[in-house]
Amino acid sequence: MAETDPKARESRGRPEVTRGGGIPGMPAGQAAFTFTRLDPAPVPVLLAVPHAGRAYPAAFARNMRDQAVASLRLEDRFADLVAEAVARETGASLLVAHAPRAVIDLNRAPDDIDWDMVAGGSPERRLRNAAGRRARSGLGLVPRRLPGLGELWRHRLPADELTARIERVHQPYHAALGAGLEQLRDRWGAALLIDLHSMPPLGPKRGHDSAPDFVVGDRFGASCDGALSAAALEHFSAAGRKVAHNRPYAGGYVLDRHGATARGVHAMQVEVCRSTYLDAQMREPNQGLAAVVRVMAGLVRRMAEELAVGRSLPQAAE
Repeated sequence: MAETDPKARESRGRPEVTRGGGIPGMPAGQAAFTFTRLDPAPVPVLLAVPHAGRAYPAAFARNMRDQAVASLRLEDRFADLVAEAVARETGASLLVAHAPRAVIDLNRAPDDIDWDMVAGGSPERRLRNAAGRRARSGLGLVPRRLPGLGELWRHRLPADELTARIERVHQPYHAALGAGLEQLRDRWGAALLIDLHSMPPLGPKRGHDSAPDFVVGDRFGASCDGALSAAALEHFSAAGRKVAHNRPYAGGYVLDRHGATARGVHAMQVEVCRSTYLDAQMREPNQGLAAVVRVMAGLVRRMAEELAVGRSLPQAAE
């Protein structure tokens, strides 16, 4: 059974911490991500935070228009603080990206590129029509524009720089994520990825049709067993939090790549409204952070129990 006893938490060993990848333009010691895990893992859950990175190379920042505003809008501001606290409370494995989303978006496919923003354009062999729709909207593998701000960059991105970002950030991050999920599955027979994001407020928080505090995404059932998603929705509702399912956020590349329900590897995206844990300017944590951590820690424990006993996941025991 998954660990839930606070006394058991006190007896855990020292976490294993792995720093991986690198951010082009940053000193050699700056890792692209940190992976923290306990061995043996006390719960079959891995928390990942792909969009909260704040390690901006100096030259990169100089090339960015309205860097302070654009970076704030692109970041899942301090979602890593939520995940780190939840991991400490529950023993969940934790993967945190330090590379900013503005450098490379880890929730996009590596070929989802707007080649018009790359110096020299696209090699013909790399063109793929289906991959370009999100990139053309401005939010591809490397974000290009934001509503209200327009173009983000003063100069085009050199092709070799794009390659370096893919090879040093995107590839090793997803390799670590995949390996971490396989380790959990080997130990428990099943594993769950909670891909943690934050979202701007979706509307007023009061009234009959109030905006949700959380959105659970599972690619409309493709990346996560429906019973797990139902249990997650029930958990948030029982905690007194308004929750939505798949709308407006159903998840993206991370869930498509790593969810493999037939093998007992499940992946859900959880969006947390920034107003629940950040100040009115959406810049710094406020007193709501601790409450959000409690709700998310409860979710991890609930999901761990669902996975460990296998009552919702018959394939996990095969």
